[in-house]
Formats: sequence, C-alpha cells, structure tokens
Amino acid sequence: MIRVFLLDDHEVVRRGLADLLQSAGDIEVVGESGSAQEATRLIPALRPDVAILDARLPDGNGIDVCRDIRAVDSSIAGLILTSYEDDEALFAAIMAGAAGYVLKQIRGTDLVDAVRRVASGQSMLDPAVTRRVLERIRSGVEEPRELKSLTEQERRILEYVAEGLTNREIAGKMFLAEKTVKNYVSSLLAKLGLERRTQAAVLATRLLGDRH
Repeated sequence: MIRVFLLDDHEVVRRGLADLLQSAGDIEVVGESGSAQEATRLIPALRPDVAILDARLPDGNGIDVCRDIRAVDSSIAGLILTSYEDDEALFAAIMAGAAGYVLKQIRGTDLVDAVRRVASGQSMLDPAVTRRVLERIRSGVEEPRELKSLTEQERRILEYVAEGLTNREIAGKMFLAEKTVKNYVSSLLAKLGLERRTQAAVLATRLLGDRH
C-alpha cells in the first residue's frame, strides 16, 4: 500500500481527495491537516510515502512544508497541488525537492497515477506548466559555466530530462541501454552538484535555452 498524507485547508477538498485515493485500492491515507505548521510536525512522524501539499495555506505554503519535511526525511515524496499556474512557484517547488507540481484541475485518474509515480521515485511535473516555464525562459545567452563540464552526450540527456522523459524513453531515443542512460544521469547530476533529476530538469530549462 502507498501511504499518503493530505495537506489542504479546505476540509471538503481533503475528504474528496481521500475518497478518490482510497478507492484506488493500493493507496491508504494515513493522515491529513489543514495547517502548514501542523503538517510539518505530523508528516515526519507518520512517514508517508507521498505528501500531497496544497501550495497556498493560511499559515504558510506547501512548498516550505515540502522543504522542511524532506530535510527531516528525504524518502518522503512531496506532490504540490495548486489552483494557480505560477512559474516561480514551480521553480521553488522543485528546488525544495518536490517530486511533482500539478494543478487542481487534474483528472482524478491522473492524480492517482501521479501519486503512484512519485511513490515509485519518478517525477510528475504538469506538462502545461512546465511548457510555459520553458517558453518563458528560453533566450540566447552565453554558454553557462555549469554546462562546460558536461560532455555532448550528457547535454543531450539533460535536455531529455528537462522534457520529462524517463531513462527508458531516453534510451530509446538515443539507442542506448537503459542502464547506460542511468549512469549518464548520475554523472551529470554529480557534475552539476544536484541530488534529484527534477532539480536537473529545472536547471536545464534555465541553462539550455534553444541550444540543441
């Protein structure tokens, strides 16, 4: 069973999410809260696999909660759920270690799929938001120093990571073994001083621009 914690200041939303997730059969809601401060205290104690965090709360925000709980237990995957298409919040969420950032307009079946994906260690970034971020920040700038340490192969893989492709999908596009792609990803993360591929995706969108 995938253990999930819900943070949303609207009780009706929490109840709806709980019913939706628990009807999936393989997901159990182990706790919930409407307060950022309370959630920061409860989540590390309950040790859910996934924490679904409302981005905006009366006493704080889900992004800060994500950062705080992952500082205590990095095995907890944070999934930011928001009503607002906010590019800056997307950056902040991913740099706080969130595994995903999805809009509340998401279909129920897609949210269940997102929970399963982040619980298994994958990233789940809303394609519509990510695309807008990519379009907004693409510009012709000088070669960033961060990219100079990467090989041409690593740069290509970084671009695919930024597009949200899995290692298997990247392997198919580049005619490489999936394990080889995994090794390349580990190498480029180390060179960039990052821990998560979601952080690499955000950095890539900032650095790569229109270079291909």
